Amino acid sequence: MFKKIFSQKDSDFNYLLLSIVLLVFSAPSHATQSQTLDRNQWLKARFGAQHEALIPVVAVADMLFSCQQQKQINENQTIKMLITQMDKNTLAEKLMTCLAGESPKSDTALNYGLKGCFHEQLANLPAEEKQQKMRLVTQSINELSRSERKKSFTQCVTDQAINYLQ
Repeated sequence: MFKKIFSQKDSDFNYLLLSIVLLVFSAPSHATQSQTLDRNQWLKARFGAQHEALIPVVAVADMLFSCQQQKQINENQTIKMLITQMDKNTLAEKLMTCLAGESPKSDTALNYGLKGCFHEQLANLPAEEKQQKMRLVTQSINELSRSERKKSFTQCVTDQAINYLQ
């Protein structure tokens, strides 16, 4: 049924699937969305330079967190700790070590980043619900093209960085 409706391209379907997952995770009311957008625009205008400088730090922290989690490197650090307490050069060095020779621009690093970003977005959910939604995220990541994953990661990190400015 879905394939008939979205028969243009598999990528359109996959992009829609991730969009639906995102909407399910963050489904505030229309009024709340409008207020959030206004606040985010104000934050960007007021803290634009800080926001732009924070985006790569947040992206690296997401990648490092998920990489360490996947490789079961027991650092006991949260993404927030990585962003707020670790020097950005140390953060980058730790990511390079964890990636073990892979580029931070690789598909593996991108997937780590997406998982890390969603991990933080879902942090306030009960453990069982969080695990269920992370399985959906992983499934969506596996079905999306690289360009769609990059768009999703960019949006997620941008939103995440805004939260650290608040």
